[in-house]
Amino acid sequence: MSLETLSSPERQQQIARLLNRQQRLSVAEICKQFSISEATARRDLESLAEQGKLKRVHGGAILVEQAPPELPILLRESEQANEKHRIGQAAAALVEDGETVFLSSGTTVLEAARALRGRRNLTVITNSLAVVNALAGAEGISVICLGGMLRNSELSFIGHITEQSLSKLRADKILLGTRAISLEHGLTHDYFPETVTDRAVLKVGREIIVLADHTKFGRAAAVLLAPVESIHTIVTDEQTSDEFVTAVQKRGIKVIKA
Repeated sequence: MSLETLSSPERQQQIARLLNRQQRLSVAEICKQFSISEATARRDLESLAEQGKLKRVHGGAILVEQAPPELPILLRESEQANEKHRIGQAAAALVEDGETVFLSSGTTVLEAARALRGRRNLTVITNSLAVVNALAGAEGISVICLGGMLRNSELSFIGHITEQSLSKLRADKILLGTRAISLEHGLTHDYFPETVTDRAVLKVGREIIVLADHTKFGRAAAVLLAPVESIHTIVTDEQTSDEFVTAVQKRGIKVIKA
C-alpha cells in the first residue's frame, strides 16, 4: 500500500511508530514522509495527542514520557524521602482544626498523615491502611476507615464497597497522591480499579489538594483520573520546574513549593 492511499488511522499508526524511533517529529517531516498537507498533518497530531500517544509542541510533536512502573508502597517510602516529608508537612499545614479531610493512599500523603498527629478536633476519612496505622491512637483525631477490597501493593481499599461508602460522606479537603501529572493528560494512574475509586473520592471534597514530588510532572500513566483543572492546589518540592508552575497557575491552580 502506498503512503498516499493510507487511511487516517493507518497513517496515524505509522506516525506514532516513527515518533517512537525519532522521539521528535515536525509537521514538515510528516508532510514530506506521507505526502499530505500541513492541515492534515496537524489533524493527525491532534488526534494522536488526544489518545495520549504524543505531546504537541510548536511545529510538531514529541514523545510523551511514560511514568515508570509503580513499586509497592513499602518499597517507595525511601524514594525522594526528604521531598515527600516536606510536601507532607506543607500539605498538613493547609488543614485546619475542626475540618473533615480525606487522605488517599500513597507515600507522600502518608507523610501528611504523620504531620497531622497532635491536631485537635479533626476528622480523617481514608481508604489507606497505612494512614489508619499512622493515626491510630492520635488524640483529637477521629478516623473513618473505608472498607472494601484490599489492594495489597498499595495497602488501599478499593472497589464497589469503598465507592458506596464514599457516596455517603463529605470532606472539606482532599489530600490526594497521583502517579503522574501533565498539562495535556491531567492526573493519571497505572491501575484502573483504583483509579475508579479515586474518581469517586474527588466527588466528596470541596477542595482538592494534590501532593506530588517533581518526578511526577510532565509524565503520563495509562489511566486518566481527572484533568488538571479539576484540582485547586498542588503541593510539590523546589525541583519542580518554574515553567510547569507558571502554566498551572495560569489555569487558576495554586502551587506551593515546600
